[in-house]
Amino acid sequence: MTIDFKGKVAIVTGAGGGLGKSHALELARRGAKVVVNDLGGSVDGSGGSSDSADQVVREILKLGGEAISNGSSVTDDKGIKLMIDQTISEYGRIDILINNAGILIDKSFSKMEISDFEKVLSVHLIGSVKATKSVWEIMKEQNYGRIIVTSSSSGLYGNFGQTNYGAAKLGLVGFMNTLKLEGQKYNVHCNALTPVAYTRMTSNLMPPEAKKLLTPESVTPAVIYLASENAPNGIILCAGAGVYSVSKIMESDGLSLGLDATAEDIVKNWDKISDFSNAKPFSMGGEQTGKVFEKAMETINK
Repeated sequence: MTIDFKGKVAIVTGAGGGLGKSHALELARRGAKVVVNDLGGSVDGSGGSSDSADQVVREILKLGGEAISNGSSVTDDKGIKLMIDQTISEYGRIDILINNAGILIDKSFSKMEISDFEKVLSVHLIGSVKATKSVWEIMKEQNYGRIIVTSSSSGLYGNFGQTNYGAAKLGLVGFMNTLKLEGQKYNVHCNALTPVAYTRMTSNLMPPEAKKLLTPESVTPAVIYLASENAPNGIILCAGAGVYSVSKIMESDGLSLGLDATAEDIVKNWDKISDFSNAKPFSMGGEQTGKVFEKAMETINK
């Protein structure tokens, strides 16, 4: 089966270079009309220029594809509205949103200013929320939409010097986990990508030899799958160097200690409480609540 996007319209934020550029080019190769969004700022979010987005559009046009550029910041409400209005005016619909825009301000938590935290959350988390909110009703009315948020192993597992980035990236997983439920009856699927790639944002964090292996192009097939008509819903798909895997938030089966349990009882039974041999993922918060009731009743009914 060949995945194509003929008749589909895709918005890719942060598409002036790196991962976003790779995603935009491949979507265009497969027939999508692409809105290349990029503020054109530096890695830390300062500055701005539409040159990079315009260059990607030129590359798409050379390929015989269709694309327009947009220089709005995902943090700017008026800019987001302009991007959506521009897309609808040009193409009449929006089928795919790839939330890829991001910045880095890496410092240990001791040295990090609150403003450094707020800036990173504003772009990664709130920027994705704003862009998604702007297309949500459009996709629901179409009864079709594919939304991708870009998470990170720093959010899932942690990384020194990235409390701000990690918080934003795991926040996006929580955002996706509820969107998957609210959008499913409208055929609007939301998934998370966790990429490993050598880009402008990560070049200072990786050895130069990683560049040949961790190419943005080796991540993009995951995006193409998540943006396709046969995309799953509510998945965290990890991709890098041609390696693909799925990450899940798991919970141990646990142990009911009764309503009169003390902290000392937790210490005494810690091995059983933290035993993951029967761990399982949940698809919504209510399932976890149901498990708590079920386990509690086992103790009460004894």
